Amino acid sequence: MKGWWSLPGGAVEVGERLDEALRREIAEETGLIVTVGKLFEIFERIMRDAEGRPEYHYVLMDYVCTCSEGTPVAGDDVSAAGWVSQPELDRYRLTEGTRDVIERAFAAHANHQR
Repeated sequence: MKGWWSLPGGAVEVGERLDEALRREIAEETGLIVTVGKLFEIFERIMRDAEGRPEYHYVLMDYVCTCSEGTPVAGDDVSAAGWVSQPELDRYRLTEGTRDVIERAFAAHANHQR
């Protein structure tokens, strides 16, 4: 999906805990060291082939994390990495569901701050 933007993520390795996988994937893709917070949302993405048959089925779990160290740098399996403000999201070609989860996270944070 070269040219598309999304949140960092990847596969959990056998025997790896979810929080370990999160920290590892984020570090590999962005160079950032994070503290893993609460599970924010779970959703599925089913990608179909040209005939409409399911080809991939992903279960995506989004966590709220806090960056404790580092500056975003693209890892070897991504083209670019960076911080993006909410108003800047319109400039990016985002993968399905990415914008929605980001918007819900911003809204939840705003409601929590009140």
